[in-house]
Amino acid sequence: MDVNALYQDIILEHYRAKSNSGLREPYQAEVHHVNPSCGDELTLRVNLDGDQVVDVSYLGEGCSISQASTSIMTELVIGHGLAHGLELYEEFKEMMHGQGKVELDEDRFEDAIAFHGVAKFPARVKCALLGWSAFADAAHQATEGQGADR
Repeated sequence: MDVNALYQDIILEHYRAKSNSGLREPYQAEVHHVNPSCGDELTLRVNLDGDQVVDVSYLGEGCSISQASTSIMTELVIGHGLAHGLELYEEFKEMMHGQGKVELDEDRFEDAIAFHGVAKFPARVKCALLGWSAFADAAHQATEGQGADR
């Protein structure tokens, strides 16, 4: 099977069966991000316990790329340290801006490597980064005291 076809299948699988979709409580921060290029929207909540990511939940509307990328991101960060999640965000962002020249470690990024091909299409990069950027924003708000337990 062609690796690009496999990657497309992974993206469609996560789009159809979104992990952690639906807003949940409790949470320390909630953000709403919009991709003005295409109209994708996402509301995302982060629940931390100290420096551990206990939960990330979201509600979004948009293309398969933005929704699948958010689904995969939640799987990668929940249950891990916040620093780990923010490192993954920076590495994923670097890959997405690398125009297909930056590879991710499959052991660390699991299904997120499926977005390697998306990086070759600048118009879709913002779609793939929407959930990741929202996570980083909410995490910073939660840790800076801007978020409140809800």
